[in-house]
Amino acid sequence: MKTGRLEAFSDGVLAIVITIMVLEMKAPEETNLKALLDVFPVFLSYLLSFIYLGIYWNNHHHLLQATQKVNGKILWANLHLLFWLSLIPFATSWVGENYEVSEPIALYAFILLMSAIAYWLLEIELIKFHDENSPLKKITQRGTKEYLSIIIYVLAIPVAFFNSWISIACFIIVAILWIVPDKRLEKFSI
Repeated sequence: MKTGRLEAFSDGVLAIVITIMVLEMKAPEETNLKALLDVFPVFLSYLLSFIYLGIYWNNHHHLLQATQKVNGKILWANLHLLFWLSLIPFATSWVGENYEVSEPIALYAFILLMSAIAYWLLEIELIKFHDENSPLKKITQRGTKEYLSIIIYVLAIPVAFFNSWISIACFIIVAILWIVPDKRLEKFSI
């Protein structure tokens, strides 16, 4: 199978996820600066989640541009990734309203962890399905950022129960790691 339908479906799901997330943000009823400052944590949680979804969309795009074909296992691995990404609006809303409470931060970290694992599993399935000469196989060998991200997320979950701000800093660090797509993948983008 070609990758076109998989890419189109994934793009559509991510567009809907972002739309749901922005619709969750409510403007303050009052028109003063204090009212705007009161919803600032909601905006920051949205901003971080938007960046994460953008990172996943960007890297997913580059990954599939280096992919020649897909099979059923890859389709399911992609759905697994989309499932976890579709939970980000829920966690974003909960964190935005309760940014100093441990449980929402820990849940957000768990969803980010599961998203990272799902992306990594998608990469594994794509690599297994392509031959040794595939650019995909050559450029996704190391996985250093994947391992580091997973370790940081695993640590961020229990840390959330001691200091939610350290967990939030962990999320920002991982986002910075991924904000620039893998240059090896970009070379093979069409």
